[in-house]
Amino acid sequence: MNELPPDDEPRPDTLEDDPRDDAGEPSPARVRASDRAVAALVCGAVSVALVSVVALLPVPFAVEGPGPVRDVLSGEGDQRLITISGAPTYPTSGSLDLTTVRVSGGPGRSLDLGGQVAAWLDDDSAVLPEAAVFPPGATEKQVDDSNAAALTDSQQAATVAALTELGYDVPVQVVVSDVVDGAGAAGVLRDGDVVVAVGGAAVADASALREAVRAAGVGADVRVQVERNGQRQDLTVPVRAGDGGAPVLGVLVRERADPPVDVTIAVDQIGGPSAGLMFALGVVDLMTPGEMTGGKRFAGTGTIDSAGEVGPIGGIRQKMLGARAAGAEVFLAPQANCDEVVGHVPEGLRVVAVSTLAQARDAVEAAGRGEAGGLPGCV
Repeated sequence: MNELPPDDEPRPDTLEDDPRDDAGEPSPARVRASDRAVAALVCGAVSVALVSVVALLPVPFAVEGPGPVRDVLSGEGDQRLITISGAPTYPTSGSLDLTTVRVSGGPGRSLDLGGQVAAWLDDDSAVLPEAAVFPPGATEKQVDDSNAAALTDSQQAATVAALTELGYDVPVQVVVSDVVDGAGAAGVLRDGDVVVAVGGAAVADASALREAVRAAGVGADVRVQVERNGQRQDLTVPVRAGDGGAPVLGVLVRERADPPVDVTIAVDQIGGPSAGLMFALGVVDLMTPGEMTGGKRFAGTGTIDSAGEVGPIGGIRQKMLGARAAGAEVFLAPQANCDEVVGHVPEGLRVVAVSTLAQARDAVEAAGRGEAGGLPGCV
């Protein structure tokens, strides 16, 4: 007689071994478990897809990171970055590095959320609202054209400032390049007007124009003498408050000069005005006997006008990082940027604050002689 299997042994007709019911179909319990597994897989796949899509969505931010440096005393191959004709030049040594910022995002180059998060986790990068870096509503072409124009203007200003520092007389004309709609100058000044005087004070350069308007003050009706179509005219322009409340006429101007020495600055893949200071120092060094740098490596940044005034720039923290990574030990920073410098200087880098080309030249010469101890920093 056959014995029955013990109660604790699996039976051939139990649920565990046979998922089908008496009709040969999967049991309801097994179907429910299978449906849940499929639903979980589908939800997981959809979640991954959604996260991937969201990570690629454009966000209204831009990222600034350290960019490459360029030594203005050198060049690529046989092409020097600065070439000079019409005056003697002299051998140089050491480096005068212009510094740059690598920008991600902006018009035509939208930053995605994944890139933004990665930048937040990178101590060397800064995440900024797009509007803080680019003009609101500007197109990619407008940004590129503006940067190219600013670079060209900075090269001319650097040339004039350097030659003036070296004792040359370089007359400059201040030319209206645009009139802001609704500004005091609208309907009075025109593109192409050469500004000769403001409030009776001669306008020798753009800096002199700003000082004359500032002296007049908001609310004043100031007399502006211009040269238009070869004729001089006296016009009256109301001074209004611009951004931050500063008195302005409401015009954009550019400087026009005919230097007695031909200086060509050939640099590509950068834009904007922030290399002006280093361009000017390069011209001074090349046209001065001896080694201004003492063979050392310097870096720096700053706008410059034809009068040799050094102005503030953006992205100075990233520029200091790029300079130090390239081996610079001394960094020239605009005095006006000192509040952004303090507490963010990379180890091993000495920052010298300057507000004029003459100060920057003196600083490089002193540090080149090994006398950097008394140079002003940012505090």
